[in-house]
This record gives sequence, structure tokens and C-alpha cells, in this order.
Amino acid sequence: MDKANEKEQILELLNRVRCGRISPRNALSHLQLLPFEDLGYANIDYHRGLRQGVGEIIYSQNKTSEQIEEIILNMSTKGVNNILITRISQQTVDFLIGQKIDLEYHSIAKLAVVSRNHKIKKIGSVVVASGGVGDMPVCEEAAITAEVLGSHVTRLYDVGVAGLHRLLSRHDVLAKARVIVAVAGMEGALASVIGGLVSCPVIAVPTSVGYGSNFSGLSALLAMLNSCANGISVVNIDNGFGAGFIANRINRIKSI
Repeated sequence: MDKANEKEQILELLNRVRCGRISPRNALSHLQLLPFEDLGYANIDYHRGLRQGVGEIIYSQNKTSEQIEEIILNMSTKGVNNILITRISQQTVDFLIGQKIDLEYHSIAKLAVVSRNHKIKKIGSVVVASGGVGDMPVCEEAAITAEVLGSHVTRLYDVGVAGLHRLLSRHDVLAKARVIVAVAGMEGALASVIGGLVSCPVIAVPTSVGYGSNFSGLSALLAMLNSCANGISVVNIDNGFGAGFIANRINRIKSI
């Protein structure tokens, strides 16, 4: 959208509010749909924060390093901070660092944060639990996403059903959680076990970790979808970001 045209529309909306021709609530609804920046290959949605409470996230896979840099610079000039970049490669990270981008990189999660605001107060209690160490990349993607968005996160890693006493020994942490992200591959049983122990929502994340009959996460996905425990929702295979985003939203709702 042309910036001059955007400014004119905003001023017109404000004038209509002053004159009583439109309510502030309706004006906000119009503002939520106004601006985006057309870069030719991407349309950056600048009012997503108004509509959803969180700005646009950059999914870096299949984007060039130069495209990601341009998107970051465009967002930065609009005053956007805490820019999340998911599934980012080491090659792209090295390129961005070479371009003097203020970037915090988390290699295990393959996630980067540009212009991170460390002053955001972390609230509530999100627990991220993993079945095994092999699930850590997905766990970290979920945990860091929730943390950057303002949630307090506790990690319980390698507490899978092959050694159930490890999970039960941390029941005090589970009981205090507002939402739990249960990440597991293999047969994906961790989500059902946790779902049967707690009263808060559980977000199940199947991972592609497992032997041949795991079918790259499909077995865990189907097991989680068929769980007999109540209060469990399921995201797609290896979708740590989606789980962390939803967990943060649930956590913040319960904090109001």
C-alpha cells in the first residue's frame, strides 16, 4: 500500500471518529485491515499485531538470504522488534550477521530473533516436555517462540514413557502449568500420559524422530489424534513454532 494513501485513510478515519460518523471500535476494525508493504515477492502485513497481538513471523525456508534481509530491514524501519525467523539455515544466519543485522540465533531450534526486546515481562507458566533428547530441536522451537512472545517457560526434557518415573518426579511442575507442550516421536505416548495427569490444556507435537514404522512422524501424529485423554489438541509433525505460539496465547488468556 502507498504510504501517502495509507496516511490519508488513517486521517480520514480519525476525522470520522471525531465527527461521530463512526465508532472507535469500527475505526479500529478498519485500521486492522489497512497497511501492508508489497515487496514484489512478499506482502508484509503490518497490522497483524493489531489483529492478533503478534506481528508477522518470517518463515525462512525456500527464501533467499537477500529476500530475508530485505524483509527484516523493511520491518525494522517500521519500528518492529522481536522479529521471529523460523527454520533459518546457518548459511543465512552468517549472511545476515555479515550485513550487520542485530540477530540472536538459536542453532538447535533453527530460529533467530532480530532486535529482541529483553524487557518484555514473562508471565504465566508454559511447560515444554520432550519424550527424548532427539526431540529437542522441536522443543526448543516451541520454547523459544513462547519465551520471545512473553511467556515464562519451563523445560522438562527426556521424560518419555520408557522411564515414566522421570516424568512423575516432576509432577509439581506439571501441576502448576497453565499449558503444556508435549513433544514426542516414536509412538507419541507422552501426550496421553501427561493429558491424564493434569487439568490444563495440553498441546501435542508429534516429531519425525523414530524407526522405520514411525513413518517420519505419522505414527506419532495418529496416536496423538487418537488419544483417549481429554484436553489434548494436536499440531502438525515437527511444528514446534505452532505449538509455542498457541501455548503463549493460551497462557496469556489465562493471565488476564
